[in-house]
Amino acid sequence: MSSPHRSFSRDDKDTRERFCRKMSMQEYELIHATQEDESCLQQYRKRCMQDMHQRLSFGPKFGFLCELQNGEQFLEAVEKEHKTTTVIVHIYEDGVKGCEALNSSLTCLAAEYPTVKFCKIKASSTGAGDRFSSEVLPSLLVYKAGELLSNFISVSEQFNEEFFAVDVEAFLNEYGLLPERELPALGNGTDEPDVE
Repeated sequence: MSSPHRSFSRDDKDTRERFCRKMSMQEYELIHATQEDESCLQQYRKRCMQDMHQRLSFGPKFGFLCELQNGEQFLEAVEKEHKTTTVIVHIYEDGVKGCEALNSSLTCLAAEYPTVKFCKIKASSTGAGDRFSSEVLPSLLVYKAGELLSNFISVSEQFNEEFFAVDVEAFLNEYGLLPERELPALGNGTDEPDVE
């Protein structure tokens, strides 16, 4: 039978006394140390994330548009590159409409996608210049692990009269040819508020 005037057992009384008493100095220091530990743990997590990002960003870094001088350099750029590296080669010729704008756009993209190897080569320097008439220029060839992924001829026809790096980036992303953009460098944690 249950009574509204329930008597407390000895365990209940001990529990009530534990909650009602003041905190000891030892307990206070333990709680304070736990807060400091949490701050240290957050810094440790941030360092681990930075380390993991660096390990996942393996492979060569480029960050510029490389000028290839001849067909041999072209083959080396494609075949001797790390198997996870995307190589984008612009075949151009001076005076052909769209080639200069595409070179400028690729120079910008090379800085934003340092894990992608961006190259350019004059059609007359490839050793197969007769295959690259002004009607098919500018051309973009995209390789990975030595294999041709995509071949775009007269690529400037895909854009407006005036086009920029963002247009070329959107075009390449449409075909899934660019990797995710690199994460910005993680800060050292000094600009974040302290956790209390």
